[in-house]
Amino acid sequence: MIKTIFLNKKNKEKIEEICRHKYSEDNLVDDIKNKVREIILKVKKEGDKALLEFTEKYDGVKLNLSDILVDQEERDRASQKAKEDLLEVIKEAIKKIEKYHLHQKENSWFTTKEKGIILGQVVNPIERVGLYVPGGRASYPSSLIMAAVPAIIAGVKEIVVVTPPSSDGKINPYLLSTARELGISEIYKIGGAQAIAALAYGTETIKKVDKIVGPGNIYVTLAKKNVFGKVDIDMLAGPSEILIWADDKANPKYLACDLLSQAEHDVRASAILITTSALLAEKVEEEIKQELKDLNRREIIQEALRNQGKLIIAEDEERILEFINNFAPEHLELQIENPWQILGEIRNVGAIFIGAYSPEPLGDYWAGPNHILPTSGGAKCFSPLSVADFTKKSSLIFYDKERLGRASEKIASLARLEGLEAHARSIEIRNS
Repeated sequence: MIKTIFLNKKNKEKIEEICRHKYSEDNLVDDIKNKVREIILKVKKEGDKALLEFTEKYDGVKLNLSDILVDQEERDRASQKAKEDLLEVIKEAIKKIEKYHLHQKENSWFTTKEKGIILGQVVNPIERVGLYVPGGRASYPSSLIMAAVPAIIAGVKEIVVVTPPSSDGKINPYLLSTARELGISEIYKIGGAQAIAALAYGTETIKKVDKIVGPGNIYVTLAKKNVFGKVDIDMLAGPSEILIWADDKANPKYLACDLLSQAEHDVRASAILITTSALLAEKVEEEIKQELKDLNRREIIQEALRNQGKLIIAEDEERILEFINNFAPEHLELQIENPWQILGEIRNVGAIFIGAYSPEPLGDYWAGPNHILPTSGGAKCFSPLSVADFTKKSSLIFYDKERLGRASEKIASLARLEGLEAHARSIEIRNS
């Protein structure tokens, strides 16, 4: 069910293939790209009419124009349906995530160290942002919290949520209740590539946004890629991933449960254990078989483990570190004896979970750091979603006449070096 691979020189090509994040559905991507382009063009041309058509086609829900925006009545009903004890847990989670993200807030700054010169940077929030929250058969209040909290702290004035409706045409009451706790009331029952198109170009009902963030399926990801440039996006998120580095002192049952928790996301999710202990790998494989028996998403997990699951037995720690930085996992658990000693050698990872009592779901829901993370090797150049993603920065420059005069000759010489005479004269005319 789950493959065992040896990490050594002989198996170099296989390891490199894993690090390229190749998935079994890659051959379908071109076909999906074409469908996504068609959806975007139709929404751009026909607006709300196309949204209703695609919602019926892909979500199996027939909506009227008046149903696209969640009304006050549905939000009120959601508040009545949601259990108070779970709402209290959601409120506490929001507070913890807010507390962490407050540390990320940047302020404008100015420097006047040189007389006659003021330099600085002005930080402003993006004005209108669209949050994509997966929905339909499942509901993810945690994804809404993770996308909304940094936007709120950044000072975004208009926050919009799009999410697919369930089969009855409604939005999950806990998602709506979470939105209420966050102060978000503009929520649309639209999902998939059509929702991304609506946010990017606007329709009669949905006003366009300046940036789109949030995870989704391959249709959503390709749609975000397609509209990038028209709007900004956070990142191109692929299937979820966990890589666990464990030594022979780690608890095999803990490791098995952590691998399974990631595999239950999606049939394309990656769950990988890497260790120098062949005995530990065997124990983990046995624990996986035992734990699987009681899980409700067993079929999804089995397919994920069969396609992307790996038990990697490495020759030494040096090869493990090399693999981690090449694979650049979304989530990395360090269940080894001295994790803090090697932390500085780990360069490419979305989120790091240290020790036996810091499992990945702790980061999904509770600890504070954002769970919207780079995947598919994106951690080599992307970061977790943060407050900075919802701000834009402007440079500020002031020179008085004397200071410009002192620099005029040098600036003009650089301009003429590049063949830009008008640039040079723009400087010199102020010094004549």
